[in-house]
Amino acid sequence: MDKCRAALRLFLSAAAIMLMMGGAASTPALSEGVGPNQAELIRRLLPTVVNIAVKKNEPPAPDVSSANASASPTPPPADAFSNIKSYVGSGFIVDPSGMVVTNYHVVEDAFEITVTLSNGERLPGKMLSASRLADLALVKVQAKHPLAAAHWGDSDKLQVGDQVFAAGDPFGIGLSVSAGIISGLNRDIQNSPYDDLIQTDATINHGNSGGPLFNMQGEVIGVNSTILSPTSGSSGVGFAIPSASAHFVIDQLHTYGWVRPGWIGVKVQTVTGEIADAIGMPRAEGSIVSWVLPNGPAKQAGLAIGDVILRYNGTVPSDERALLRDIAHTQAGGKMTLLVRHQGDEHDIVLAAEEWPRNQWDKNDAPTPVQRPKINVPPNQGLALAPLPPDDRAKLAASAGMNGVLVTNVVPNSDAASRGMASGDIILRVQDKPVATPDEVTEGVNAARADKRAFVLMLILPKTSNVAGPKWVALQLDPTGG
Repeated sequence: MDKCRAALRLFLSAAAIMLMMGGAASTPALSEGVGPNQAELIRRLLPTVVNIAVKKNEPPAPDVSSANASASPTPPPADAFSNIKSYVGSGFIVDPSGMVVTNYHVVEDAFEITVTLSNGERLPGKMLSASRLADLALVKVQAKHPLAAAHWGDSDKLQVGDQVFAAGDPFGIGLSVSAGIISGLNRDIQNSPYDDLIQTDATINHGNSGGPLFNMQGEVIGVNSTILSPTSGSSGVGFAIPSASAHFVIDQLHTYGWVRPGWIGVKVQTVTGEIADAIGMPRAEGSIVSWVLPNGPAKQAGLAIGDVILRYNGTVPSDERALLRDIAHTQAGGKMTLLVRHQGDEHDIVLAAEEWPRNQWDKNDAPTPVQRPKINVPPNQGLALAPLPPDDRAKLAASAGMNGVLVTNVVPNSDAASRGMASGDIILRVQDKPVATPDEVTEGVNAARADKRAFVLMLILPKTSNVAGPKWVALQLDPTGG
């Protein structure tokens, strides 16, 4: 799920945009009674971490080889299975009922989400709500038992040098842990005007997106989301969305279904040394107003273009990003006091934040609904089957005392393909019954579906394998019959 921008990111990260807005103290997890045994701490936390596998329908790139640049690209074929791609990411459980946090770019445009718990249990997931700008999503799974949940820590208390560890599923190889320290705070990697990322040297790779960054008290203090690297692997420069931002966004998504940021209707930028010199300020500080929207709270309170905001509620924001996060985190109706420099004089302006207009916010932040693509697929889970040729049938009967059905084709990117099945494999059994014809395979698959099973079990004799002999493969059933 990984794509590159200026910086190599995990799974096409929009990373930490727009709602990196402080806040939200959290309940400590495992902070009392935890001894120095790191292995024991990690063992207790791993059940809160999950693998997230998704399927996306990605249209093929347009054909730009034609000399006629204005020509329309060739439409995709009706059978668009070749456009379906599978990706993996990570996440963590925040509520025993089955609420899972991950990056939005992990589940963006996914028509199928599968969440795998640390014990191997696979559960279908549904994206409840998400913020594209914050690159965070809330996924729901239904389990038959309460799930182990992680707890938020306070990223505002972090210091450079603090020990941390990252957990997730890099490259889809399985749940993994890497240790490191906090390498930097409030990092701006030019993803948005709101960047406030934690930098760590704990190894983060493709597949770690959405996984937790833990402190040594077992609290989630970040959501792993981005790396910078000159190669496709980790170079020790990874970034996580701070828990102060992530917890706020997730609470908003859980409560309201969208993020309701405070808004006063201004655009600001950090005062540089050059700007300070130009307007006669003795030193570079604060954020200068470059635009004030008509009829917004700032305009009504008297804030003007060229004013410099020095303080927010008595505190000094570190830069324009911190000021915007403070404003965005202010609840609608909540009052704020801004110390403003206007034409050389300083005075306070008191104003109330409004809720960012929902219709405007949705244009930038609301996820686009995804429908499962309509695809013409062969029956039997994307497997094309044929009777076993007589010579092969005789050899199989002589060596193993059984019959089988030949796999002649496996649809690319199907579940069977993702589990290693290939043309030339022989299906020996479906569930507990031997099969000798394609119809018997179909009957077995349909019987499992009728029993409302999520998977159908097949005994396969692979055409090629590092280990001789058959193996069992559990294929995920499509309830629609495809």
